[in-house]
Amino acid sequence: MKILALDSATEACSAALLVDGAETERYEVIGRGHAERLLPMVDGLLAEAGMKLSDLDAVAFGRGPGGFTGLRIAAGLAQGLAYGAGKPVLPVSNLEALAWQACAEADGQPVLACLDARMGQVYWAAYACGAGRPQPLAAEALTAPSGVEPPGEGPWRGVGHGFDAYPEIAARLGQRLSGATSMLPRAGAIAQVGAAMLAAGGAVAAAA
Repeated sequence: MKILALDSATEACSAALLVDGAETERYEVIGRGHAERLLPMVDGLLAEAGMKLSDLDAVAFGRGPGGFTGLRIAAGLAQGLAYGAGKPVLPVSNLEALAWQACAEADGQPVLACLDARMGQVYWAAYACGAGRPQPLAAEALTAPSGVEPPGEGPWRGVGHGFDAYPEIAARLGQRLSGATSMLPRAGAIAQVGAAMLAAGGAVAAAA
């Protein structure tokens, strides 16, 4: 399975290539300039692997939640590349990508993914870790920090820069949160989730 993944939903800009389980990635935290950096990342990955777009099985991208401009960049580039190569597209949740990154170190604990949405709000969702994709336990939501309320007693493993932006989330959850790691979504995780989506028949036509 060969998947190209793109992400520009947050301050991070990244691209990854997943080829039969082997992952290579370009990742930078740049704040702005995603449109100028993303395509050169893609070109570099493909050149390094000696591949063309036509060799891919699908193109995955971070479909949010995230910044509107960044989402348009990743979605537009993914659609254009996939459409031109006649390949399907895999829209991957950025919160699920965060959960994938955290599940490897969560020791079986469920994961609470939380990103700063600015304007006094956060994006968040809760997932169970296990074999395959993280399984949603609480749907994606946009709320005030006080609205972050995962189901059950946990303990939850927090992931995402929402916890840095709003320390009151961890303070309010108390022992229900075993700890929190500040990180941003990465295209490598989007590629991994995308591979599971593709295997499950979750791809969509680029034109859609």
